Amino acid sequence: MLGGVCAGLGRQCDMDPVIFRIVLAVLSATGGLGLIFYGFAWLFMPYDDEEENEVRKLLTGRVDGQALAAVLFALVGCGVFLTMLGNSTVLTFSVIVTLLLAGAGYWSRQRGTPDPDPLAAQAVADAPPEAQAPPVAASYPSWWRDPIVKDGTHVGSTGYLWGPWETRERDISAAVNIARGIPSRHDIRAARGPKPRGPRWIGGWVFLLALLAGGLGTTATWEDRTLAASMQTGLACALVAFGLGIAVSSFLGRTGAGSIFLALVTAGLLAGAAALPSNITTDWARTKWTPGKAADVAARYELGTGVGTLDLTRVDLAKGQTLSTSVEVGAGKVKVVVPPDVTVRLDVQVGFGDIQLPGEGKEDVDVAPDKSDRLTLSPPKGSGSGGTITLALEVGLGQAEVARAAA
Repeated sequence: MLGGVCAGLGRQCDMDPVIFRIVLAVLSATGGLGLIFYGFAWLFMPYDDEEENEVRKLLTGRVDGQALAAVLFALVGCGVFLTMLGNSTVLTFSVIVTLLLAGAGYWSRQRGTPDPDPLAAQAVADAPPEAQAPPVAASYPSWWRDPIVKDGTHVGSTGYLWGPWETRERDISAAVNIARGIPSRHDIRAARGPKPRGPRWIGGWVFLLALLAGGLGTTATWEDRTLAASMQTGLACALVAFGLGIAVSSFLGRTGAGSIFLALVTAGLLAGAAALPSNITTDWARTKWTPGKAADVAARYELGTGVGTLDLTRVDLAKGQTLSTSVEVGAGKVKVVVPPDVTVRLDVQVGFGDIQLPGEGKEDVDVAPDKSDRLTLSPPKGSGSGGTITLALEVGLGQAEVARAAA
């Protein structure tokens, strides 16, 4: 769709160009080989209606946007490829996909070619030249040229009463006009036959199949899997459906740019789902932990998705006594309420969200990715001197809040 490379490969291999576009896009993202191939093919393969390629134009000083874009593709592809030299897995995947595409193109090109018959080829070579049909008039279909009189002058558009059946009435009218001396019309456009029916459009069916596959995959894993795993399953099923639909379209039908766009969007959503924290569950819960004494405080509290509140106000720590605990929430909010007379050693990590500390207002919300804070909160003056609480808070997506109870 940019330089016509995939369209040309599709015509040469008798395949849907969408197959080449998808595979080259995957190879471009995984190792840069797709960009390298596309750039060099754009440079060295001339257009269908031209004799010179972009390289010859560059050598003769005719620099245009097409040539610069092809060079840019090749350079970016080489840069991506160099960064992937240490990743043998990606390179192996790129080579395998390239070989599969080359094999599919070769098979598709050879599948419709019958084996040559030597006897038939010899007969064709020995046969006399085939008789050519009379030339066709330029104005509309007719079996013979316009009539020429004895002195060689051209008269009228036609004058014969035989020819294609659909032009017979027109021929008779032209003959009558010639007999009456009425000049014939030369602006009659050539009659066009019925437009051949193209391949069946299956883009809508592919979208419905992908939607159904994604819904079934997500529903089947919604109850017993985490949110990330459930979304990955559904999106992977939808992406497989898009891939199968695009592959089938190269033989039985055709998909449009909308299917390609939806497949790319699905692939992007799948990559985003893979980046979600693995502890986010599919059910939202509100949980409150209220230990009554230091011995009841667990070393670790966990919550998949929802709001978790750890109330330590009933825990009485003597001076010099230390208590350690941690709270982890996949998505949602964690709130820890500490006694007014304790020192808090805080270590907070939020993947994407906000951190609120004592003294900050509810409106002081600063949402940002990869937020972390490590500090010590001393008790306010006049509140006495208690022990020390070490808190480790971790939130994948949401808010972490630490509040101090009133004295």
